[in-house]
Amino acid sequence: MTYTLSLAVLEDLPDMIENEATIFGSDAWSPELMVEEVSHPLNYYLVARADEDQAFAGYAGVRAAPHTADSGDIQTIAVVEGHRGRGLGRTLLRALLDQARLRGARDVFLEVRADNTAAIALYESEGFVTLDRRVGYYQPDGVDALVMRTAPRGKPVGSDE
Repeated sequence: MTYTLSLAVLEDLPDMIENEATIFGSDAWSPELMVEEVSHPLNYYLVARADEDQAFAGYAGVRAAPHTADSGDIQTIAVVEGHRGRGLGRTLLRALLDQARLRGARDVFLEVRADNTAAIALYESEGFVTLDRRVGYYQPDGVDALVMRTAPRGKPVGSDE
C-alpha cells in the first residue's frame, strides 16, 4: 500500500483526535493539546492517507524553528493499527528528519516508552542512540522513557561542514 503525506491543517484534527486515544491509550494527548501542537508556529505536522481510498492512516510532528533550529524534537509519530507494518512509520520519521534538516537542525531528539520495542527498533535503525532514561516518565502507567538523539540525514542548510 502507498500513502500520501500532506501538511496537517486544522481540518485534519478530527481524524487525529479520534485516533489519538486508540493509538496511545493512557498516554494520549488531550484534544486541546493537539490543536495547540498542530497550530504552533515552530511545529511541522504531517498527515498520511492511503492512496487507494484516502483513509486516514497516521500523523507525525516535529518541533524546530524554521531556518534557525540548532535542534529539533520529534513530538509524535502515530500510525493507525490497520496501517502498521507497512513502512509508514519509517516514512513519517524520515519526512520529519528531512524537515528538521531543512530548518537547520544538527540534532533531533525524541522520547519513547521504554516498553515500545517496535518504535525503539525503528529509531535505532534510523541512527538514533539512547542518551538517557527518564524513570516513570509516562503517567499514569509509570513507564520509563528513553531519550534518543540522531543527526538528521544530510548536512544542515547553511552548513560549511
